[in-house]
Amino acid sequence: MAAPAGAQQNMLSEIALAIFVICLILILLMEMPFWVIDFSISFNITLGVVLLMISLYIQKPLELSSFPSIILIGTMFRLVLSIASTRLILAKGEAGQVVTTFGEFVTGGNMIVGAVIFLIITLVQFMVITKGAERIAEVSARFALDAMPGKQMTIDADFNAGLISPDEAVKKREDLQRESALFGSMDGAMKFVKGDTIAGIIIVLINIVGGLCIGILMNGMPPEDALSKYTILTIGDGLASQLPSLLMAVSAGIVMSRSSAQGESLGKDLSYQIMRKPQALFFACAFL
Repeated sequence: MAAPAGAQQNMLSEIALAIFVICLILILLMEMPFWVIDFSISFNITLGVVLLMISLYIQKPLELSSFPSIILIGTMFRLVLSIASTRLILAKGEAGQVVTTFGEFVTGGNMIVGAVIFLIITLVQFMVITKGAERIAEVSARFALDAMPGKQMTIDADFNAGLISPDEAVKKREDLQRESALFGSMDGAMKFVKGDTIAGIIIVLINIVGGLCIGILMNGMPPEDALSKYTILTIGDGLASQLPSLLMAVSAGIVMSRSSAQGESLGKDLSYQIMRKPQALFFACAFL
């Protein structure tokens, strides 16, 4: 007898996840060709964009209850890619087309401007976005734990008053437990994002210092050429790693802030809450 379509889909999803984790281990231990690094970086950025789009359209955090696990796997993915690209930068002086394109796009022919822009992006992510999302997760977990007894008493009171059925009461209790567990897991998962950002900064320093030493001392390159080459590769590798991390941190902040949302999506909430006060828009237009 053939298995149901849902069971087959679940089995394929489990197999795909296991293969993905095994591939991460192989990328960590072995030197990968450039096209594998290019594909992995592109997939990592795509994953960050997808998570950001999903966070904009969910109504409550429980709709993405696997987000802490996604953060953990995504952080592991980025660190593995950073190690693999660092190996290629130091060993071969290249790291694939994606890294080179990122570096040339940011620098724009000026190493100092490119380094300053990359430094600004990194500092904004670490000191503003990551710390803010971490604080949101910490406060949400604390308030969810404090409010849990009161919510349980409310469910019991509604059930005793006949306002909800036994099945509804069971479902509400399960949702309450899942929500509390989700907020607690997110509080811990955001530590991975913060650690990933710090590791990315350290890897950038290793790339530029190690690349200059190898290029000048071992390969006999002129200092100007070595500085130009390894600066582009370092900035490209750092940006290719920091961009998905930034997207995931923003997604986490949006997901955690949706706990008190009323509408079906963030866009609907914003449009409803802003447009219902037309006088504010009128005075803003008059000021402009």
